[in-house]
Amino acid sequence: MDKLNKDQIRDLLPHREPMLLIDELYDIKKLSSATAVVNVKKDSMFVQGHFPGNPVMPGVLIVESFGQAAAALTACGLDKSTYENKLVFLMGVEKARFRNPVIPDCKLILKIQAIRSHGRVWKYQGEAFVEGKKMADAIWSATIVDRK
Repeated sequence: MDKLNKDQIRDLLPHREPMLLIDELYDIKKLSSATAVVNVKKDSMFVQGHFPGNPVMPGVLIVESFGQAAAALTACGLDKSTYENKLVFLMGVEKARFRNPVIPDCKLILKIQAIRSHGRVWKYQGEAFVEGKKMADAIWSATIVDRK
């Protein structure tokens, strides 16, 4: 599978609106890399309060988008029986840089890559772009845990 739409992503992840942030995952290289799309809309959940009159996508939601894209990449690459009844939890963010503000009415493109895995612990890196301009980058770790 080299492309997932929002419904397919919803089947893999436990997130639901308004916290399901990624809309598409494509250029999927099994357990290695992918590109995700986040459609940042004028009615996105943060627009009313961050910041009224000058909405900006919070950096923490950009990091969450990275994490969701990585979780979807991992989930679609693992055998279904391995991933069934599991969740992917963010463990830590080693480095996150926010270079330019992400404002509504744009398409945020996330390029993510799995750096390594050790058992249930994975490490990823990613870059976020709008119209080819780098907006943010991060390195983070996540773990696969039993759903309880």
